[in-house]
Amino acid sequence: MIPALTAKQKTSNQRMQSDQLQQIAQDIIQLTRLSGASSAEAEVSFGTGQNVSVRHGETENIEYNRDKGCSVTVYFGQRKGYASSSDLSPQALKDTVEAACNIAKYTAQDTFCGLAEPSLMATEFPDLSLHHPWDIDVEAALALATRCEAAALAVDARISNSEGASIYSQSGAFAYANSHGFVGGYPSSRHSISCSVIAEANGLMQRDYWYSSARDALDLATPEQVGETAGARTVKRLGARPIKTGQYPVLFEAPLASGLIGTLISAISGGNLYRKSSFLLDSLGKTIASPLLQIEENPFILKGAASSAFDSEGVACKARSLVSNGVLQGYLLGSYSARKLGMQSTGNAGGAHNIAVRSTGHTLPQLLQTMGTGLLVTELLGHGMNMVTGDYSRGAAGYWVENGEIIHPVEEITIAGNMQDMLKSIIAIGNDVIPHSSRSTGSILIERMTIASAD
Repeated sequence: MIPALTAKQKTSNQRMQSDQLQQIAQDIIQLTRLSGASSAEAEVSFGTGQNVSVRHGETENIEYNRDKGCSVTVYFGQRKGYASSSDLSPQALKDTVEAACNIAKYTAQDTFCGLAEPSLMATEFPDLSLHHPWDIDVEAALALATRCEAAALAVDARISNSEGASIYSQSGAFAYANSHGFVGGYPSSRHSISCSVIAEANGLMQRDYWYSSARDALDLATPEQVGETAGARTVKRLGARPIKTGQYPVLFEAPLASGLIGTLISAISGGNLYRKSSFLLDSLGKTIASPLLQIEENPFILKGAASSAFDSEGVACKARSLVSNGVLQGYLLGSYSARKLGMQSTGNAGGAHNIAVRSTGHTLPQLLQTMGTGLLVTELLGHGMNMVTGDYSRGAAGYWVENGEIIHPVEEITIAGNMQDMLKSIIAIGNDVIPHSSRSTGSILIERMTIASAD
C-alpha cells in the first residue's frame, strides 16, 4: 500500500500544483494569441478525492477519483468557440485551442459575448483558508463511517435498517487566465460525513438522514453526532399521518429554508433575468419581501463554502447587501447577462458567494411558539416551482404543531403558495443555522400557506 501523504506534504503539493496550473492556463492563452484569436480565457483544474461507505458495519463502497482538465474559450471579434480536454500535455493543449478556434468560425456573432471588462479584474488575492487536506486513509475513513452508522442504529430499537454512512474527502486546485493578463487560482478542499437509516413501527417505515460538511475536517461534527442526529430524526417520523386540508402557518426547517433562499437567488440571477424567466423581473430597488428579510453576500469568509476573491471570469468579488429591509439591492450578474441587461458585472459569473440571511434572534423552540398552530416542514418532495410566475407547490412531510408544541409527524401532504407572497409573509427567521453552508440561514416562518392533505 502506498503510504498516505501527511497534511503538510499535501498542502505543499497542492500549492505547487496551483502554480503549475496557472502556468498552463497562461500557456493556453499564448497559444490562442498565436492562433489569431482577438481574446480568450482558459481554466485548468486538478483534483483528487476519496469516498467510502459502510452498511450494516460492512464495507459497501470505496471510490477514488483523480481528475484533471482544461477548458478554453476563444473570441474572434464577436464569434465564440469553446473546447475542453482531460489531457494537459502540450500537444493536447494545442489541439484543444485549435478545436475552439475552428468552432468559432461557425458560430453566429453575438454582440454581448466577450471577456469581462479589464477594469473589473481582481487585483488582490487574500488567503481565505480554503485548503485543508484531510490526512485520512481508507481504513481510518471506514472506521469513522462505521462509528457513525453504529451511533445511528443505537438510538432506538425501532431503527431496523440502514442506507449506510459515508465519509467523503476532496482536495484540488484550479487556475483561470485570460488575455487581459489576468491569472489567478488557488487550492481548496471539501469534506463530509453523512448517514441515513430506516425505522419501522406497526408495519410502516420511515427514513431520514443527517450530515456535516466543511472545508476543514476539524470543523466537522463527530461521527457519533451525525449518526445520533440521523437516528433521532428517523425515529421522530414514525407514526406520521396526514392532516386536515386548510391554510396554516408553515415553518421551513433550516436546511429547507436554504432552498427557499436559493430560489430567490435564482430569481435575481442574470440568466433568468435576461431570459425574462423570473418572478422578480424589474424588481431592483423595490420591496420583494418582508421588512425582516436581510440578505448579504460575503465572498471573504475564511473557510467559506463559496468564498473567492474573484468569479469565474476573473472579476473581483465584493461583499454587499442583496436584500435590505425587504428591498432588493442588487442582482447577481456575470459579464454576458450584465451586457444583456445594460448593466455591469457584479462578480457573480459562476454563482453567488456565501449568502447569509440575518436571523430575527429566534431559536427553533421560539419559532414554534411564535407559530402556535401550524406545520413544521422537514422534507420536500418534487420540483413544483414555476420560476416565471413564482407559483410554488411541493409534496412535504414534517410535524404538526399546536400551542407551540410538536404533536405528531405528518406525511402525504402538499404545501402551496406563491413565492412573492411567501417572501412578503415571513414573520420570523431562526438562529438555528447549519454551519459551513454556502447559503446560511436559520428556519423561516411563513405566516400562511395552503396545505392539502391526501385524505
